[in-house]
Amino acid sequence: MSVERFHLNRKLTLETPQRLDDGSGGFQQSWVALGDCWAAFAPRQGRTEGSGGTTVSSQSFRITVRAAPPEDPSRPIAGQRFREGNRLFLIEAVREADVLARYLTCECREEVSP
Repeated sequence: MSVERFHLNRKLTLETPQRLDDGSGGFQQSWVALGDCWAAFAPRQGRTEGSGGTTVSSQSFRITVRAAPPEDPSRPIAGQRFREGNRLFLIEAVREADVLARYLTCECREEVSP
């Protein structure tokens, strides 16, 4: 049985969205830190889109972290994001990365407006 090894050399903060009542029947979304983790990065596809004079660069990444049990708040799920300083990586999908389920692979997207 083969066991993959990942070089977890980047420290990320896992964040989850939180809705805050705005007092007028609506809400504002903020982000709450759930904790730090170490990750391995693999860049994927990138593209640039523009409309109305605005350009957005979008880069996808495969980010691998240590696994946590399914109900554990430190286990990433789609809709959350990773933060590395000012960089934000929206988690689009999560799957087990190895046969022993010791790691999770998160398909993420980073968008940057120049």
